[in-house]
Amino acid sequence: MDPRVRDDIYRLHAQICKALADAKRLLILNELREAEMTVGELSASLDLPQATVSQHLAILRQRSLVYSRRRGVHVYYCIANPKVIKAFDLLREVMAEQLEKEQQLHEAYKSVAKPGKA
Repeated sequence: MDPRVRDDIYRLHAQICKALADAKRLLILNELREAEMTVGELSASLDLPQATVSQHLAILRQRSLVYSRRRGVHVYYCIANPKVIKAFDLLREVMAEQLEKEQQLHEAYKSVAKPGKA
């Protein structure tokens, strides 16, 4: 593969990952998993300022993770590709497995640690 093409692919991958690397953006994506919503609806549902929601939606839209459509005076946002939710859920499974391993390690440590020596 041409190194420039390879670099462009990984750059795009990193940009998508950066867009997902924010807790508020993940909250927004999760909220949009079932239905499209306006900024106001998302703001109320997530208890976040409307300006904050708008800023995060702009980033998600720039990375083509959500798209918008205007209907009258309202702009509705929805997930651009259902695979985004599949990826979201897969990452949640990975996180749950990691937490379970950490819990097992913690329990194992507690069973061998002597009082006053931890």
